[in-house]
This record gives sequence, C-alpha cells and structure tokens, in this order.
Amino acid sequence: MAAPTTFHFFFFFIFLVATTTAKVPANRTFKYVNEGEFGPYITEYDASYRAMPLFGSPFQLAWYNTTPGKFYVGLRMGTTRSESLFRWVWDANRGKPVGEKAMLIFSEDGNLILKEKNGKVVWSTGTANKGVVGIKLLPVGNIVLYDKKGVFVWQSFDHPTDTLMVRQSLTKNGPTKLVSRASPKDNSDGIYSFVLGSNGMNLFVSPVQGMVTVGALPPPPLLYSDDRFTVTQTPSNITFTNEPGFSFNDVPEFYELQLTPDTGGNFIVAQVKYNATLSILRLEISGNLVAYTYYDPVATDAWERTFTYFSDDDGVLPGCALPSKCGDLGVCQESMCVACPTEKGLVGWNATCVPPAPCTIGSGVEYYKVVGVEQFIPKFNVGVRMSLKKCAKKCSGECDCVGFFYWTESSRCWSAPVLGSLTSVSNSSHVAYIKK
Repeated sequence: MAAPTTFHFFFFFIFLVATTTAKVPANRTFKYVNEGEFGPYITEYDASYRAMPLFGSPFQLAWYNTTPGKFYVGLRMGTTRSESLFRWVWDANRGKPVGEKAMLIFSEDGNLILKEKNGKVVWSTGTANKGVVGIKLLPVGNIVLYDKKGVFVWQSFDHPTDTLMVRQSLTKNGPTKLVSRASPKDNSDGIYSFVLGSNGMNLFVSPVQGMVTVGALPPPPLLYSDDRFTVTQTPSNITFTNEPGFSFNDVPEFYELQLTPDTGGNFIVAQVKYNATLSILRLEISGNLVAYTYYDPVATDAWERTFTYFSDDDGVLPGCALPSKCGDLGVCQESMCVACPTEKGLVGWNATCVPPAPCTIGSGVEYYKVVGVEQFIPKFNVGVRMSLKKCAKKCSGECDCVGFFYWTESSRCWSAPVLGSLTSVSNSSHVAYIKK
C-alpha cells in the first residue's frame, strides 16, 4: 500500500494537471476593440457608448465615456425597446480609463483582460490557468467565468462599485461596501460609502478629497445614517433580495425589496406592485441611497425610483439631513437651501456658498456663529463634553477642522472637517462656529 504522502501527492498532481490543462474553447474566446460609431440611445451621466456582443437582457457590456478619450468597460442596464434611460450598474476599470482602440480579451487560458492599444494591462480577472472554460452574463446582471462543472471561478458580483443588483451581497470577508462615483464626469471613487460592519449597514462620508490633513492620516470617515439597517448580531453577509408579499391564489399582491443579513430577519427597503427582480440599490454621487426598479414590459418610462433614504416624502431621514443637500455649505429648511452663512450673517444661498479653505490654525483663528442649526456630525457621531472655549481651541489647533458645533445645554463639542448642509432648527442653543 502506498504511503499516505504519496497517495495525497498523486491526487494533488491529478488535480493540478486537470486545472492547468482546462482551456477555453476557441469559439468562446473573443477580442473586443474599442472603435466604431457610438450608440444612439440616452444613458446615465450623458455618456457616449459602444455596445459589445456580451448580452443578457436587459444587461449588456459596453465601452462608455463621459470625458472624450477616457473609456470604461461598464455593464449597461435597460433595453432599446423600452426607450428608457440606460443605467451603468458596474464598471470593470473604475478610475482607470482606457483610450480608443483599447481591447477586452477573453483568451484560452481563461483570463479576461483589458489592455490599452499599446498592450499595457489596465485590468484583469486574474483567472489565467484556473480552470475557466467559459464566460456568460446572467439575467440578474452577474458576469461569471465558470469551469467545466459550472462552478464560478470569478464573478462581477464579488466586485461591486456603487450599485447592488438583486441577489448580490456584501460580505465580511469579501466586498464590504459600495462607494459612490466622484461626479458625472469622473468615474473614480467618491467620498461616500455604504459599509457592512459589525452592526450591519451604515453610510459614511470621508473628508473632502484634497483636504490638507495633520500628520500622515486623514480624518476618519464620519457616520451620516441612523440605525435603519443595523443589527445586534454581527452578520457575515447582507444580500439585496426581492421577496413576494402576501399571496392570493398563489399570486403575490406585491414584492418587497429587502436587505437580508445571514443572521436572520430582514430590512424592508421598498414595496413594489410588480416583480422587482430587476432592481438596483445605488449609492448616488450625492451620497443618497436610492433603489431603482426596471419594469421591462412597458414601452416607456421603465424606471421607477422605489426608495430614497433622504427624502421628505417617504425617506428614512428628511432631505435636509443629506450632507450634500446644499453643496459645500448652506442652511436647509424643508428640503430647500434657504441661506448661505457668512461673517456678516445669512445671505441668499447659491452654489458658490463655500466653507473656508483649509488650513487655518493657531491662536489667532476667529469664528463666526450660525445659531439654531444642526448637522449630521452631531446627530450621528458622539461629541466630547467640554467648555466652549476648549472646543474652539481644539478646532483652532487642527488643520482639518473648518468649524465646530457646540450644544450649550449639554456642553458637547464636535469638530467638523466638513460642513455641507446645515439644518435650520428652533433650538438656539445648537450653534455652528465656522472659521473665518
């Protein structure tokens, strides 16, 4: 009888040979070149696009760009029949654009590679010689590379950007968050994130990109959501699902979009009157969390916004609570930006209303007051009990701090690396102090 080590080595050798010799059949390989005419239909971000053959209704892979000469490989959702907006729900090369004549290659070794015209590799699935024999786009919007047993070796669902599709998960040991897009023209990571943590899902905003910071590390991300999607037991994953509601004669009366943790229970995101499998949960450029549902049978207006986290109509929190509601700075009331705080008092708001530019520090720093306002930092982040004088001194010594909030009745202090939307309230003891 062979020794155990020889036995194990033999089967390991057989497994290794089987995996490394598996190849993609020639008729399944492809090379798509970024060239030719642009498509005629309206897309998100006013993007131009060139469709690729990889298609699974209502999804299609495409080259798209929002800035001339800078292209992304993206997954488009929507059909030409409905004549509705195409939405971009996934990007392969986020923040790493390619040029004209770039190539997307699926080769016989099972690797999917994005290359520039000069051959420079910009992105790949990293699946060379791992047993991949094919690629397909599933009806739920998941691009998968699979082996001869049909097992997924790689899937786009494991690499979300700012959007979750139904049946897609965020996991403790895998993709843990969605990150907003920087702007309609800029496809790099933005400052907002929707993160799976030990207590469930939370929304965070990072200090403004480009901000001068003290020391090597920037200020930590700041919470700007309530406990709507939090749990008491730490989840390993949370999945975006579509579940049928009450049924009559086995016909559901409605469908529920849910965030479902593996620890049990669920968070209802929205109720929809029809099958909502073709729904997405999107962390918008603004930082708002929104669900859109695509109803394929209709010829026009196929998209419906079925959930909005920050909204005065049916949101979890009012519109003014969205940090970006009034841009970089503004006083918000009933979802309207009504004033711009200045050293001389409140004036009419417009998009040019901005906080002081960092970095201003030292004993000579001065502040102006905005009385009767609140903001997401004191609402969702724990303040420190101290005197007003010490609170001002603390902010004055921090390059990151553009102002601070002080609640007189509780002597609580919050330094603010960002200001954004300030909600008008009747409590005059809640005051914002902004650096001059």
